[in-house]
Amino acid sequence: MATTRPPSGRRARECDASCAAPFDASAFHGERLRLVRLFHGMTLEELGSRVAATRQYIHQLETATATAPTLEMVDALAAALGVLPAFFMMPLPGGIAPEHCHFRKQATTPQSIVQQVLARGTLLDLAVAAIGAEVDLPPVNFPQISTADFREVEEAAAACRQHWGLGLGGPIRSMTRVVEGAGAVVTHFPGLSERVDAFSMHRPRPLIVRSTTKESTVRLRFDLAHECGHLVMHQGVETGDSETEAQAHRFASAFLLPARAFAAEFPRRVRYLDWTALYALKRRWGVSVRAIVRRAYDLEMIDAAQYRTANIHLVRAGHAKSEPGDNDWHWPEEPELLLAALTALETEMPGSVIGLVKSLSLGRLAFDSLVGVAVATPPVSSDIAMLSPRPPLRVVADFQE
Repeated sequence: MATTRPPSGRRARECDASCAAPFDASAFHGERLRLVRLFHGMTLEELGSRVAATRQYIHQLETATATAPTLEMVDALAAALGVLPAFFMMPLPGGIAPEHCHFRKQATTPQSIVQQVLARGTLLDLAVAAIGAEVDLPPVNFPQISTADFREVEEAAAACRQHWGLGLGGPIRSMTRVVEGAGAVVTHFPGLSERVDAFSMHRPRPLIVRSTTKESTVRLRFDLAHECGHLVMHQGVETGDSETEAQAHRFASAFLLPARAFAAEFPRRVRYLDWTALYALKRRWGVSVRAIVRRAYDLEMIDAAQYRTANIHLVRAGHAKSEPGDNDWHWPEEPELLLAALTALETEMPGSVIGLVKSLSLGRLAFDSLVGVAVATPPVSSDIAMLSPRPPLRVVADFQE
């Protein structure tokens, strides 16, 4: 359930006052400059060239080792980075650190990309908190389960399905709805390197960022289940190593293909796999054939020789990363939560989204890129107030799978 909340009005007045008041350049927060620069993936040199400054000067501003910038420089930086000048004048709450993130390829991802991801995650976290102050989003409901071996991982996946009322007997229609129903925000970060796969972030409201370069719906579903495993099993645990990634993979496999139900449907032959039957399983469960074969191997339903032969067959057929029927899944896997929340705000009071963007001191393009959705709003007007008091409004009837 999600409902809009009547705001106190104080935040509106404070925002309007801060936007109207002259800026005190001595209150400039360099860490916010670095944050939004990394958000755009800019180097120090690139930003410096846009505002006619040296790399060294931009670095000094970010590290508070330079004298306070002039108001002219503040305006130039804001224009170059797509934010309001007030963005630099607000203290920055604790940002997202690497240990809060679960990167699939953290060891091999360039540090510049990691920094951009952390910057975008930090800003998204701020935006989600601002949205959550106005809209009752689904309560965060990810159980925390420690696991030491694959048996416990299997138990954790089964426990989660039961906890969320999914049962153990059939396919999950929408993984996106499962995790959004449990209170996570699912989005994507446009323009990031394809070397960054899906990843998640432990925050008061968990964030799951999906890859936009992956065209396979069934593999996206597995990615979401993988990140769900991290959020359930690895809070406070540094991940990215082979052990934690294997645990998250096993969780995803067990979550999407519960052992008993899967075993009852898996086609058994003495020596050869029934590929027609495997693709029928794929259509029923929304999981790639490669993942199905791996699940059968993990459950000792096929032996090592059969598993190896199956993988060689998939590679030779050109199906190692994509297979026939990857996008034939009948249920949507598009994120809904942020779009529903912002649409409800705008419907209840036109101009609310613009007011929300102003409260964050972001430009509209940066905000839309950050949240991954765009909601139609009226033209910008000076008389658009921040969110005015209003009665609660239910905006999301059901985010359950």
